[in-house]
Amino acid sequence: MKDAQGSQVTGRVRWRRFAVLAVPGFAATAALAVALSQGALAASFAVSGQEFKVGASSIEGLGFAQYGGIDKNARGKLLPVAVTAIKKATIHDLCQSVVTTLPLIGDISLSLTAGKGDSPVEAENLFLDATHMGGNATFEDIEIGRDASTLNKGPASAQGLQDAFGQQAKSIKIDNVQQVAWATTAGKFKLAGLSMDVKLGKHECF
Repeated sequence: MKDAQGSQVTGRVRWRRFAVLAVPGFAATAALAVALSQGALAASFAVSGQEFKVGASSIEGLGFAQYGGIDKNARGKLLPVAVTAIKKATIHDLCQSVVTTLPLIGDISLSLTAGKGDSPVEAENLFLDATHMGGNATFEDIEIGRDASTLNKGPASAQGLQDAFGQQAKSIKIDNVQQVAWATTAGKFKLAGLSMDVKLGKHECF
């Protein structure tokens, strides 16, 4: 490439164009870093490098909020999630499973079940950081599209970034729950009839 005088030019960078393209990326990264440091996003601890599955015949909750967030693994990788937060939850037929593949051994499944029959799982200030959730949901007094930073029906800390999408409801019921998640946290988690099994092969909740 030559300049206006006909001289050969190598390695020229169009700095104005570079700045226009780079600044939004830097700004987004900085915003994520600030939000993580202030606790505005989901990451409150380093999650593992594995997602796990959670199933239940039903979840009933009072004080529901949902918004986008970011978890972070031990290597610093940012993982986008949908944060579902419930003040008080009752979970029937809870199943949680994770599969790990080891050299020479193959797949090993760890599964946990609880809350069968008349003794459901009880949770307070429950946070689910999920990449997928399926089921049949019923909401009471739902608000969809509310600014995530103004959510006030879920747990006290259940708020996302300003101007980001959020939704909340007075109560929620989900039947036939299927969730893929990075993390679950709760202020209180009462597991009635807890059972844990480790088996060779793939044995997942769904």
